[in-house]
Amino acid sequence: MTGSGSVRPFYRPMRPHRRNEPHRASTPLELFFDLCFVVAVAQAAGNLHHDVSDGHVGHALTSYLMVFFAIWWSWMNFTWFASAYDTDDDVYRITTLVQIAGALIIAAGVTRAFTDGDFSVITYGYVVVRLAAVVHWTRAAVGDLAHRAAARRYAIGVTVVQLGWLLRLSLPDEWGLASFVLLGLADLAVPAVAERPGMTPWHPAHITERYGLFTLIVLGEAVAAVSLAIQDGLNAGEHDLWSLAAAGAVIVFALWWLYFDRPNQAPDRMPYSLVWGYGHYLVFASIAAIGAGLGAAVDVDRGLAHISPTVAGYAVGIPVAVFLLTIWVLHVRRQQHGGVVVAFPVVALLALLAPLGPTPVYVLAALLVALVTVTVLLRGRDVGPSATVADPA
Repeated sequence: MTGSGSVRPFYRPMRPHRRNEPHRASTPLELFFDLCFVVAVAQAAGNLHHDVSDGHVGHALTSYLMVFFAIWWSWMNFTWFASAYDTDDDVYRITTLVQIAGALIIAAGVTRAFTDGDFSVITYGYVVVRLAAVVHWTRAAVGDLAHRAAARRYAIGVTVVQLGWLLRLSLPDEWGLASFVLLGLADLAVPAVAERPGMTPWHPAHITERYGLFTLIVLGEAVAAVSLAIQDGLNAGEHDLWSLAAAGAVIVFALWWLYFDRPNQAPDRMPYSLVWGYGHYLVFASIAAIGAGLGAAVDVDRGLAHISPTVAGYAVGIPVAVFLLTIWVLHVRRQQHGGVVVAFPVVALLALLAPLGPTPVYVLAALLVALVTVTVLLRGRDVGPSATVADPA
């Protein structure tokens, strides 16, 4: 990082940060990176909302999971790299801005992916982001002798997989899903293979902050989705949506509370660091999907949707259950014991039953409030002795 009063160079050797570096905070470039990526998140959630409301639930789910993978994986890889190697020179900034441009290309292709099944624009944007990452890793291989083997593996692995994504565009349509799964697994395998010579020096506290900030951004997108749906209703002269809006707001507030209830730090050992990092795909995707589901529930209430209230309830209930179970695995089960550990999966199960009743959104809001209440009441009693640093054996 550039010190106070110093001049930022055009290029400096890419040296690693220390894993125990004090006061390691997110930079303005990282925050700008997040802000631009949320454009793609908004596009994905908005298209999921409209597809679900139109009754294309299966197509909506498949398209959403595929699109969100491109968004999340692009964001995640930059985040972990920047934690280890952010030099803040001009070359680094320019390369990162190229990655941001790729994210905007991804966002521009989201609607086409949902409506036509055409992932070409998303693929081009994704490849731009990832090949710019190869530039980062090549610089790291040159500047960090201790982790040169890992950096080289990253650069080679990412390049090979990107060639696969480009070749996928020429495959027949019937191979689209299978090839996506195969290439997605290949992308996921690159860090697991690359880190084997020795973990790159990412900063656990910095990674935790970065993930928390992106969680806040996605929560904000969920709030915006509900707000826009309510606004459309009010503009149409429908003024009986306030209680539904309040229930939706309570759900989002409860998600925030449950994620940030206790300090959580990214584990600093393999392989659980990968589990923690990869598991947040479900955290981010479920939060954005909850916003889309709440928008669909508003459409049902307004009589504009081609789905039943039960389906709309499941559009909220399923991602709520996914969120709770993922947080239970990544945070709660590692740090706590007793009643709170039991409460999370129980409420997740009840969230899957809530849509069978007449007012699922209100029931889900009540269930989440009850879970927050349990976590508050049992806070001191159920915290384990090594809550913030213990990893599974």
